[in-house]
Amino acid sequence: MFFAKKDIIGLDIGSQQVKIVQLRESKGSYRLEKLAVAALQPELIVDGSILDATRVVEIIRELIMSSDIKTKDVTLSVSGHSSVIIKRVALPQMSEDELEESIRFEAEQYIPFDIEDVNLDFQILGPAEEDNMMDVLIVAVKKDKINEYVSVVKEAGLNPVIVDVDAFALENMYELNYEVKENENVALVNIGASMININILKGGTSVFTRDSSVGGNLLTEALQKEFTISYANAEKLKQEEALEGISPEDVAVVLNAASEDIITEISRSFDYFRDTTNYENIDEIIVSGGSTLIGGIVSSLEERSGITVRVAEPFKNVDVPDMFDKDYVKKVEPLVAVAVGLALRRVGDK
Repeated sequence: MFFAKKDIIGLDIGSQQVKIVQLRESKGSYRLEKLAVAALQPELIVDGSILDATRVVEIIRELIMSSDIKTKDVTLSVSGHSSVIIKRVALPQMSEDELEESIRFEAEQYIPFDIEDVNLDFQILGPAEEDNMMDVLIVAVKKDKINEYVSVVKEAGLNPVIVDVDAFALENMYELNYEVKENENVALVNIGASMININILKGGTSVFTRDSSVGGNLLTEALQKEFTISYANAEKLKQEEALEGISPEDVAVVLNAASEDIITEISRSFDYFRDTTNYENIDEIIVSGGSTLIGGIVSSLEERSGITVRVAEPFKNVDVPDMFDKDYVKKVEPLVAVAVGLALRRVGDK
């Protein structure tokens, strides 16, 4: 029973890849146990909706078998501006038990969905600026979104024990690997194929989250259109593979132009953060996701924002045994930031 709580895997089902991470905790430190990544065809998951559940289930099963993963308990996550709502609100001071009783009533005024159609959770962050008030983080996720992903995980023979949100998984990853500085605002930005997740932390506490339906697929589509090529060939160009008749210089021009849309979306979110909070400055940006591997995005974001940008190192404070290919681990690190954050979760924690 003592070790049972440690046997959990983080499963990040993205629109382009499935990522699995299992960590073993011992005396406050972590060791990498399992790491696996598998590609998904572009038509299987679109805009966060699973269109071909059967094939996604098959890929997860194959990944579990090929990686010799024995653990069944899983933490998974969801995201999406149209199905996940995260609100930081000030409520009258009360105990956690009292808020548990009244959360549906309190949340109703902040959630733009029928309260019966969502799963709710909350976390008390601490006293608010106003007397006798407290800051509370309220999270609402549409039940059909959760059910969609939970069903796929169960069909794959796994046991979903926690459903998290991508933005908070990034926060867990950050807390494990980076020093939290009390007066600094750090923006965690995960740029996936079809989604950007942003979580801005002040002193390690989330003060702003946002999901945008923009991502690296914009780059693929721009390459397809410019060179009249297939999705598969556009992906090859994006990963710096050569295609006959297309020069690297021409590819770079297209990617740089398309990257502007991604950077503009991130900048817009930062502007909104500054406009709606008292925390004006962002001191550092830590980026993750497959699109950070595309040449030019990181440097362009740094140039455009004027803020230091670092690529996430989710295994920075994790012991990686010699049985793992260190070059491969380094290569996929930006891809698995969310999965690492999910692997850190434990049943019963907040």
